[in-house]
Amino acid sequence: MDDFEAFLNQGGIVEPDDAMPDEYRIAVFRFIELHANSEQMGGLTERDWIPRTPGLRHKMAVIAKTQDEFGHAHLLYMVAADMAIKTRQEMIEDLYAGKSRFHNVFHYRAKTWGHQVAIAFLVDAAALASQQAVFKNCSYGPYRRILKRIIAEEGFHMRLGEDRMMRIAQGTRMQRDMFQQAIDDWWWPALQLFGPDSKPNDMLLRWHIKSERNEILRDRWVQKFVPMLQSYGFTIPDPGLRFDEDTDRWVAGPIDWEPLKKTFANVGPDSARRIGEASAHWEESAWVRHALETTELAKT
Repeated sequence: MDDFEAFLNQGGIVEPDDAMPDEYRIAVFRFIELHANSEQMGGLTERDWIPRTPGLRHKMAVIAKTQDEFGHAHLLYMVAADMAIKTRQEMIEDLYAGKSRFHNVFHYRAKTWGHQVAIAFLVDAAALASQQAVFKNCSYGPYRRILKRIIAEEGFHMRLGEDRMMRIAQGTRMQRDMFQQAIDDWWWPALQLFGPDSKPNDMLLRWHIKSERNEILRDRWVQKFVPMLQSYGFTIPDPGLRFDEDTDRWVAGPIDWEPLKKTFANVGPDSARRIGEASAHWEESAWVRHALETTELAKT
């Protein structure tokens, strides 16, 4: 292990066929599987809004974003499968059976168009910041290469959220009230996406899978979005939020991590519906997968 860690500390990149400690292989696999599951569930969240999105311009954007999210999941599942721990099908089946995890934000339901805008504006920005921190110093080569493409597309998603937010900020009182309610509902889930403060012995940091501590990423997100939202006349649903004159920085109030812990156990506010519907759709489409497999076998 010491030689392997020295290799990583010198900027070494690990490939699927390289010798690696089992601990490293399992940790990286779980991290990528979580990312893949989250992209899959994110695609399902966007798909729900295709028929409900107002206006052709926004509808086309939601269709494109849905395609992106499922595409990201497909790429990530392939990278994870190459680690020879689970097949792609086993990962998806575990996801839909509620046996594996996905990010906390997809355990909540987007109930209004304002929620959709808040997701694109706040959640996508948090996800992008986390992915950029991984890409910057990722020691697992296939994951780092795939992230380059994913980050480029996630950047467009975030910009789409900013554009929608600015349109709403210039809209009617009803539209602004709708978005303020969305901020109230999504501020804490988005903030919690970064997770609690990183432990001193965080192996993902030690093995150069992540490059920055959770609390640093979370603070950077707060410094960006608090003044931006306030400049457009919106309020932040954090009663403990304060501005520190000495450091010239915003300081968030205490964070209740219980909602995040519930999503870890797949018992978030919308977990049962989301997993149940995804599982049902997976079963209903089994005949398509069977037909494709039969066709491929007939060709060989």
